[in-house]
Amino acid sequence: MELEAAVWIAISLIILYLVWKTVSPILSPIIIAITIVYIVYPVHERWSKRLGNRGSAFLLTAILTVLTFLFIIGFALWMNDIKHSITTYLNAFFQWLLSFELPQSTYDLLQKLLEDLGKRIDAYVLGYTYSIPKLTLQAVVMLFVFYGVLVNAKGIKNEVYSLLPGENRELAIKLVNSATSALHNLLRGWLTFSVIKGISLALAFYFFGLANAGGAIAAGILTVLLELLPFIGGWIMWLAGAVYLFESGMVGRAILIALYGVVFVSPGPDLVVKPRLGIERKVGVNALISLLGIFGGLVAFGLVGIIIGPVALSLMETLLEEWKRTKITRTNAG
Repeated sequence: MELEAAVWIAISLIILYLVWKTVSPILSPIIIAITIVYIVYPVHERWSKRLGNRGSAFLLTAILTVLTFLFIIGFALWMNDIKHSITTYLNAFFQWLLSFELPQSTYDLLQKLLEDLGKRIDAYVLGYTYSIPKLTLQAVVMLFVFYGVLVNAKGIKNEVYSLLPGENRELAIKLVNSATSALHNLLRGWLTFSVIKGISLALAFYFFGLANAGGAIAAGILTVLLELLPFIGGWIMWLAGAVYLFESGMVGRAILIALYGVVFVSPGPDLVVKPRLGIERKVGVNALISLLGIFGGLVAFGLVGIIIGPVALSLMETLLEEWKRTKITRTNAG
């Protein structure tokens, strides 16, 4: 009996290893596809009432297909410009931070972070600039997964809950709910809202003549990242642009971009739109956990780490709370 169990364990491990080797090269597009499904699912539910489940999924997939291949074309045309612009913006931002009276440990940390970010950006660009076919293949995988998950979303959800263990089912449900809550706050809250802000800032930089297409996209990307930081946001980007225009003698443009930034980037949307959508900016320990999850995940897993990191820390937080609750219960019972 023990021999039979050992054989089945060995077979299971071999199967898991083969599955992992098969899936790992395309894991990023799979995670991205599931992420986009989660973001657009409320739209899918509304459209399904008129177009049916498959019709709505097909239309959303068609829209995503157009956007994806426009992204690939833009990636091929502007990636080097984007890289140089991001490096320039980051250098300027960190030099500004380092101009303050900072403790030596903080100064060293910022210097190290700047070096690591530069190396990582170069690695991403070199990894994809010369492998557009690979990027296209990943895009195709993402689109197929997106359609499949969107069509079968309800079935997948039921299947996940059916696989939860009978023992400790309550804890398993708490973990699922914790992951769902983290995804909701991250994707439908911060990420969607910040991407809209980034697009608004990129359009402003381009049409006000602050940067070419690549530089404007880079400014938009940094706006999204700056929205992660407590007490800091996209206002830094439009303020820097306004100061540059003002010092260049273009006072009218400087005033216009400042007004545009206040209304469409920050703080206007934070004061008017966020409260209506129920999006709250995290502060204190929650903000620190979010930052650790996002930046730690980014370093460990690449871009998809922005999603994996916060969810992993959220699950750990749930486990710790359950452990404390169990310990208190046992202490009281004793």
